[in-house]
Amino acid sequence: MTIALWCVLAAGLLPYAATLTAKGGARFDNRNPRAWLALQTGWRARAHAAQQNGFEAFPLFAAAVLVAHQLHAPQGRVDALALVFVAARIAYLGAYLADLHLLRSVVWAVGIGSAVAIFLSGT
Repeated sequence: MTIALWCVLAAGLLPYAATLTAKGGARFDNRNPRAWLALQTGWRARAHAAQQNGFEAFPLFAAAVLVAHQLHAPQGRVDALALVFVAARIAYLGAYLADLHLLRSVVWAVGIGSAVAIFLSGT
């Protein structure tokens, strides 16, 4: 497997790190988790929002990697850009938790930009 494909796995699991952060150390209501999360504020609410955004960003990235592989794009470039995407998503989670909204927007753009660049690598 390529580094980029391992990054798809990592990116697919990252939103779960955010949700575990939101729910960890609290009296989490597993009978009604969505209602419980909707009532959260502060860093827990931001962790939940980061989880949702992670799931929103993932399809573009995964599709880009698969398209790049199908088109036999330069593997080194695809791998490097996939690592950038994963690093950006980790930074995004950290910035979101720390309430650094401007940094969060910058690393979001880097992540999405890297996914688009992966997609275009096969052209």
